[in-house]
Amino acid sequence: MSEMIFCQSCAMPLQKDDDYGTNSDGGKNDEYCVYCYKDGVFTQDVTMDEMIDISLKHMKELFSTDPNFDEQTALNEMKSYFPELKRWQ
Repeated sequence: MSEMIFCQSCAMPLQKDDDYGTNSDGGKNDEYCVYCYKDGVFTQDVTMDEMIDISLKHMKELFSTDPNFDEQTALNEMKSYFPELKRWQ
């Protein structure tokens, strides 16, 4: 089984070709997702904390029907994990 690859900006799992961003030449970028990186540039000029807020909003929507989803736990995990991502180092 291959190791899961995550966007190095927002930590979204990159599971299929459509998830990947694009380089300036239009080719697939292996480090960033389609929402964070397009045509060789980041799609948003944000800080790491702003990206965490954006990601948390999407997670809350994605897991809105999951009674086990804990927003504070997710926030704490992102605050611990995001500094390890390439964009935020």
